[in-house]
Amino acid sequence: MHRHDIEFAPKDAALREDVHALGALVGEIIREQGGQELFRVVEGDRVAAIARREGEPGGADELINRTRDRPTALARDLVRAFATWFQVVNLAEKVHRIRRRRQYFISQNAPQPQGVGDSLLRLKQQGLTLEQVLDLIRSMRIEPVFTAHPIESTRRTILRKQQRIAQLMMMRLDPTLTPQELASVWGRIRTEITTAWQTEEHPRLRLTVADEREHVLFFLTDVLYRMIPPFYESLESALASVYGERGARLRLPILVKFGTWVGGDMDGNPHVTAKSIREALARQRSLVLGLYYRECQDLAEHLSQSTNRVGVSEELERRTQLYAGHFAEAASSVPARHRQMPYRLFLRLVGARLQATYDDDAFPYESPDEFIADIELVASSLRANKGRNAGLFAVRRLLRRARTFGFYVATLDIRQNALVDRRVVGEALQEPAWLTLDGNERARRLDEALERRESPFGSLSSEARRTLAIFQTIAHCRRKYGREAIGPYIVSMAHGADDVLSVLLLAHWGHLAPKGANVPLDIAPLFETVEDVERAPQIMERLLADERYRAHLRGRGDHQLVMLGYFDSHRDGGVAAARWSLQKAQAALVETLGRHGIALTLFHGRGSTVSRSGGRLHEAVLAAPPGAIAGRLRMTEQGETVNSKYGLRGIAMRSLEQTVSSVLLVTARPPKLPPAAARWQAVMEDIAAASRAAYQKLFTESGDFLAYFRAATPIDVIERIGSKSERAEHVGVQAEETRAAQWIFAWTQNRCLLPSWHGVATGLKKAHELHGEAQLLEMFEQWHFFRVLVLDAGTALAKADLDIMALYSRLSGELHERFFPSIRAEYQSCVEQVLRLSRQSELLEASRTLRRAIRLRNPYVDPMSFLQVDLLERWRANGRQNDAVLQALIASVNGIAHAMQTAG
Repeated sequence: MHRHDIEFAPKDAALREDVHALGALVGEIIREQGGQELFRVVEGDRVAAIARREGEPGGADELINRTRDRPTALARDLVRAFATWFQVVNLAEKVHRIRRRRQYFISQNAPQPQGVGDSLLRLKQQGLTLEQVLDLIRSMRIEPVFTAHPIESTRRTILRKQQRIAQLMMMRLDPTLTPQELASVWGRIRTEITTAWQTEEHPRLRLTVADEREHVLFFLTDVLYRMIPPFYESLESALASVYGERGARLRLPILVKFGTWVGGDMDGNPHVTAKSIREALARQRSLVLGLYYRECQDLAEHLSQSTNRVGVSEELERRTQLYAGHFAEAASSVPARHRQMPYRLFLRLVGARLQATYDDDAFPYESPDEFIADIELVASSLRANKGRNAGLFAVRRLLRRARTFGFYVATLDIRQNALVDRRVVGEALQEPAWLTLDGNERARRLDEALERRESPFGSLSSEARRTLAIFQTIAHCRRKYGREAIGPYIVSMAHGADDVLSVLLLAHWGHLAPKGANVPLDIAPLFETVEDVERAPQIMERLLADERYRAHLRGRGDHQLVMLGYFDSHRDGGVAAARWSLQKAQAALVETLGRHGIALTLFHGRGSTVSRSGGRLHEAVLAAPPGAIAGRLRMTEQGETVNSKYGLRGIAMRSLEQTVSSVLLVTARPPKLPPAAARWQAVMEDIAAASRAAYQKLFTESGDFLAYFRAATPIDVIERIGSKSERAEHVGVQAEETRAAQWIFAWTQNRCLLPSWHGVATGLKKAHELHGEAQLLEMFEQWHFFRVLVLDAGTALAKADLDIMALYSRLSGELHERFFPSIRAEYQSCVEQVLRLSRQSELLEASRTLRRAIRLRNPYVDPMSFLQVDLLERWRANGRQNDAVLQALIASVNGIAHAMQTAG
């Protein structure tokens, strides 16, 4: 059965062909690998799911009957079959985006919308000179920070197979391929998909820190490392296109760096220790040194210039002689016929020094700056000796990589829960009532300890010793891997100034800085709950009034990093209230720190769902309050978002270009509040209050909602995959039920996506009642923040499926009738409100691509959802003891995450 009403625009005809061809190929592989019976069951489920979607009588009952009481081995194979289809379709869509981007550049004279060229052209039309644009670019710093997710840690092997499939799909577009060559390409695609089918995607029930690290490092070393030079070349090309010959001669500074939490996030993973920090940076260094080594060897092969044909710089000759003395064996291994090729000889010796660095041997590079100086020496010599078209391009690419990735690939952030640091400080100061003291009293005592340079009293517990070891490790890693190898120390669940001052005292105790010297570490409070987000400006005001901390900031260049969390605030108050509180907090933080003369970087803890502000980043940047993004943007990237944005080089380039483009625009022309802003903000206050009340009513009108949540979602399965941390103890009873990340992920799994839309309708209706429809329409049309909020809620509503959610809800028994009707009513009301404001007749009417993608996937994800409900019922009935059923459930969790393209 096929759905003929799923339309592909003419520009997407190639995507339609790819989806059909790959779908047929996956079907053949399922039949070959799983047998005809597996194929028959998969196809039967798909047809039944389509029948249900098309409203055929008995369609839902048939799918329920088909998915009931299936053997666990068959259930796992079915999930694997559907997940394989999702993976190839996701790849097909990414390849199509790259194909459309290329077609755009070939067929269009104007820059691509939302690209850097488009932004530069707009800025030039607004009167900005080349010098002004360059000043803006020099002030910019974009830093995506990759974080772990409990289920999203696919083997590098599988990720590399996906890369090769994408490359082969691009290859088959070559019109010069013969029929035999085209058949060969399809054969290789089939081989990659088949071997992926035969490879276990997730090797363990509980992922280790090393598993999470390798997953993130794949995107950094296999995708972004290769993408960075062409990314800058694209920016330079855009400058030349807009500003002419002068723009073409410019060389851009490094404005994009990367960060990671994997290996340094003690709050997110209890297995992160000082040892894992060292291991993470050691692994990162070994990978990037290997990449530099191979690139130097490749350059040596290409730079074959001979001294009797062209000269080289005296400094390069001098350094070659120096290195030959240090690495005599490497120098003697160069064949005699190559010894009059100065670049080749020098780069072989540079490779020997990289090897010595890798091995911690004699005469290593003490810092990436020394390595960069050597490669810059080659570049300078080429420029001075007719080498601009004889290798300089490749050398400049290596320089861009070295300046971006250093010897550490990505800055490793350190994150710890404030409660842990608080406990250790109280113990070391021998203050038994420390945890019960008022925050201001703790801050006063911390100031006293810092001024007196007090040392810890008595013998310390193992927790205290482990905490101080973190700071000793930070000092060691800064020396070994470079100052930028370690990022900020993030204080999770920061409640007051004392939580930041605690880190300063612990850093002194951990000998991070010599006595009397400033601590060389940025300390970033992370405000997460609704209350802490709202209090963030007052907390920072108190902190900036502290003499000790103000002196610390002077040593950090009068720059402060503040992180805003999108997990707990959205979980606790709903999406409308949380976004408004975050919007107000950003504006107030800009004003507070600006008044004190402190440069502010806001670090956004975004996720992949609407409930974690995981919509399009370009729109989020444009919706930020004035001054919140003044050339600097730091944001987390997690789960499926990492793969969708950085899985292929072409997609990664477009993602970064859009980010740079939007940051450039808002930095050059900060958004100004219109005259109606005060009126709109008053309306938004009413929306947020009513929305929060409706959202929290779920929890307060009955003490059983958390029991309902645990029954109506697969949270008990998700918890088997994830890890515990200090957070549950820190934030109270509700968090003991589930962590915020797992809360959001669970509502995605049951297809409800409740945190992404619940309460919005109530808030909008209240505003309509108080202020009228004309006011809301004016806000939607003229206020970017409000428009993005409404459209993001619409996207979540379109992805949700309350009929399937009802299947999960019935697992809760009598609680179903108590809670589900009100959830469905709020959903239907929210759909009506979004359609009315956006003037649409159906959700995503203006986003045909996303609407098509959802409809295309539904018949493949629906059977997995029905199957997951049945497996949950069986597993729970057996006291959650059946490991085979649990394994099938975990496979279903992974499969639905791939299908929904979000892991929270």
